[in-house]
Amino acid sequence: MDRVKSLNKWANAHTSYPLDLVRIALGVFLFLKGVFFITNRQYLHEILGQLNRNFGSEMLLIHYVASAHMVGGIMIIFGLLTRWSIWAQLPILIGAVMINFFGQMNAQNLIMASITLMVCIFFLFYGSGKHSADYYFKMNQ
Repeated sequence: MDRVKSLNKWANAHTSYPLDLVRIALGVFLFLKGVFFITNRQYLHEILGQLNRNFGSEMLLIHYVASAHMVGGIMIIFGLLTRWSIWAQLPILIGAVMINFFGQMNAQNLIMASITLMVCIFFLFYGSGKHSADYYFKMNQ
């Protein structure tokens, strides 16, 4: 726990607006991907169909991916429970990277998923920064 507090102190001392813009862009991207998956359920169904496995809970998986991206994206935009939101994104993003190796390779999707995964891992350690709802609520205690 002391390690997390020291990382938070370092992050708050070295925060800048460009990192906040990257966090907001990540949240907007995840939210829009969630909306895309809701409106194009067939696309996500086709991606999962590439695995040649019969998922009994495929519909549950589709709803988890879309709702986690939408809710998590909004929370990341505002900087509210950023680390928790990113923890919910990690299994999805790791699966998005891995699905390119099990199914048909799509370089654009692989690059997009890999960059998103790396940015999420960065913010998992960095936190939401000084210009966020987490920082605001912490300072008002």
